[in-house]
Amino acid sequence: MASHATGDGGIPPRDAAQRGLTRIMTLGGAYGTRNYTVKGLRDQKGKRTLTETLPFSPEEAAAAEEAGIDTMKVRFDPSQPEPAAAIRRAAPNTFMAFSVPLVAAASETEAVRLGYDAMKLGADAIMCQWSPMFVRAAADAGIPIQGHAGLVPRKSTWTGGLRAVGKTIDEALWVYREIKALEEAGAYAVEVEVIPEELLVEISKRTTLMTSSIGAGSGGDIQFLFAEDILGNNPPPYPRHSKQYRNLYKMKEEMQRERIAGFREFVDDVRNNAFPAPEHVIKAPANLMDEFLEKVEKEGS
Repeated sequence: MASHATGDGGIPPRDAAQRGLTRIMTLGGAYGTRNYTVKGLRDQKGKRTLTETLPFSPEEAAAAEEAGIDTMKVRFDPSQPEPAAAIRRAAPNTFMAFSVPLVAAASETEAVRLGYDAMKLGADAIMCQWSPMFVRAAADAGIPIQGHAGLVPRKSTWTGGLRAVGKTIDEALWVYREIKALEEAGAYAVEVEVIPEELLVEISKRTTLMTSSIGAGSGGDIQFLFAEDILGNNPPPYPRHSKQYRNLYKMKEEMQRERIAGFREFVDDVRNNAFPAPEHVIKAPANLMDEFLEKVEKEGS
């Protein structure tokens, strides 16, 4: 049976409270500590804008937690769960929603099962692109759900491709109704992607859901940006809505140049008999080789 004394990071209750962490038990049955619960997040609505990112590695997740990112999303592949589990372990005290593949659940039962599988790994919530029917089934099963509205890339054929959504009255009303349907289905939050800023401002006022804005301006309750954009992991062009706070791609290019230079110098040294040098080799003790050759010659005769 799990201990009641500490969380999964081994943090005693008093220390957890001093660090602003809340002791929790996950839906999967593990004790832990988190910076937010679902209730804690919803209590922030209208008070301040929270921050959210999606890390792609344990190193990025650990850095985001250390930097004070409020919440994270993590891509969860049920056929290969370990990468998500490793990111969960790297940031044990940050509220984390596992983003599940759209096509991994084809029924309400499968949606609940997929949600439970993610929660057993330590997810605090599920981020999905499901219909309200699937959302309702998972929410009724006790799984906190964050939906997706506006530009939903995997469903973008319905809205004309990878472009902004909500710039006509029909589209604006459609986005609002999609969000209200998720609210009525029992979701606690919704990611709103690439819609006009002014539209998100008004929708956020009219829903109890926490609205996570990516490319939808400052009108949401949460500001979401991928870790790869924040850190500048990739070369341009960059998404219009993103900002690069670092240029790790440039650093990676420099590292690659250094790798190539190192290999070239090694090849040159070997070809020019400069490696190995005396300091890199072991010399035989005195008389060893004379004795060795004598014995080898006798064995061969």
